Amino acid sequence: MIVRNFNDPEVLATRYRAHWGATAWMIMTSRFLEGIEFLAYAVLPPGNAIEEHVDEVEEIYMIFRGGGDMKVGNEVREVKEGDSIWIPAGEPHALTNTREEETFVLVIAAYPFKRMLEMAEK
Repeated sequence: MIVRNFNDPEVLATRYRAHWGATAWMIMTSRFLEGIEFLAYAVLPPGNAIEEHVDEVEEIYMIFRGGGDMKVGNEVREVKEGDSIWIPAGEPHALTNTREEETFVLVIAAYPFKRMLEMAEK
């Protein structure tokens, strides 16, 4: 069993700038995980944005505090605390904090199941 807390030294040591607007930390990575690339969380200050980018993994952003405008592909929707957003692999996406408080996001990233099957066949 692996248990990680947001405040564990192993987690705090992974601090990085996520797509020019958020501060993020890796909770668990593929170093331990078998079917998931990583589990991370990010803090997005008011007015900041996780700039539009494309990842080769599919992701789920779960807003656990705050909110803002989420863009996936050409669609933009307001998201709030408790919302989970699926982002297909290869799809441009961005999140802008339109709130007056910090937005906290849990991020799960995994290779699409079909891609994992293709990789296993090689």
